[in-house]
Amino acid sequence: MDDLRSRLANRVQLTSDGHRAYLEAVEGAFGGDVDYAMLIKIYGNAPEAAKGRYSPAECIGAKKERIEGNPDPKYVSTSYAERQNLTMRMHMRRFTRLTNAFSKNSKTMLTWSRCTPSGITGFASTRRLRVTPAMEAKLTNRLWSWEEIVKAMDADAPVAKKRGPYKKAILQISN
Repeated sequence: MDDLRSRLANRVQLTSDGHRAYLEAVEGAFGGDVDYAMLIKIYGNAPEAAKGRYSPAECIGAKKERIEGNPDPKYVSTSYAERQNLTMRMHMRRFTRLTNAFSKNSKTMLTWSRCTPSGITGFASTRRLRVTPAMEAKLTNRLWSWEEIVKAMDADAPVAKKRGPYKKAILQISN
């Protein structure tokens, strides 16, 4: 939330789901300088699981709660964030629910997956127009090539640590 706040110039309307941790996080980052609401989904009973398969409970409704400021009820929605989360889960197996798909390069995969949607490299239509969402938001003034993105990612990568003597011993044993 602190990072989000640092990127905003004006007062905003913010909506979160009913996770209580957001209350303290939003208060700490924005204080009273936000129009904040929570969209709390109401779930029914979980359906009977067929042979151990997970099935989420059905959402039977939602209630909107004003938390801070004066949020406009017609804009209280988590749809954009939920859509982004679904897109990420669909494109990267490591973020699919109920999987054990850990990888060391999660940051790299996130960067790759966000480059085209944010308009850094551009879609087919933006190649014709030569304007991307990132350019409109003044984050960049040009289309980026994949080579430039890789170079920027490499420049941001942490420096590899020296391996200890135990690693060398293991390598010698295995050879």
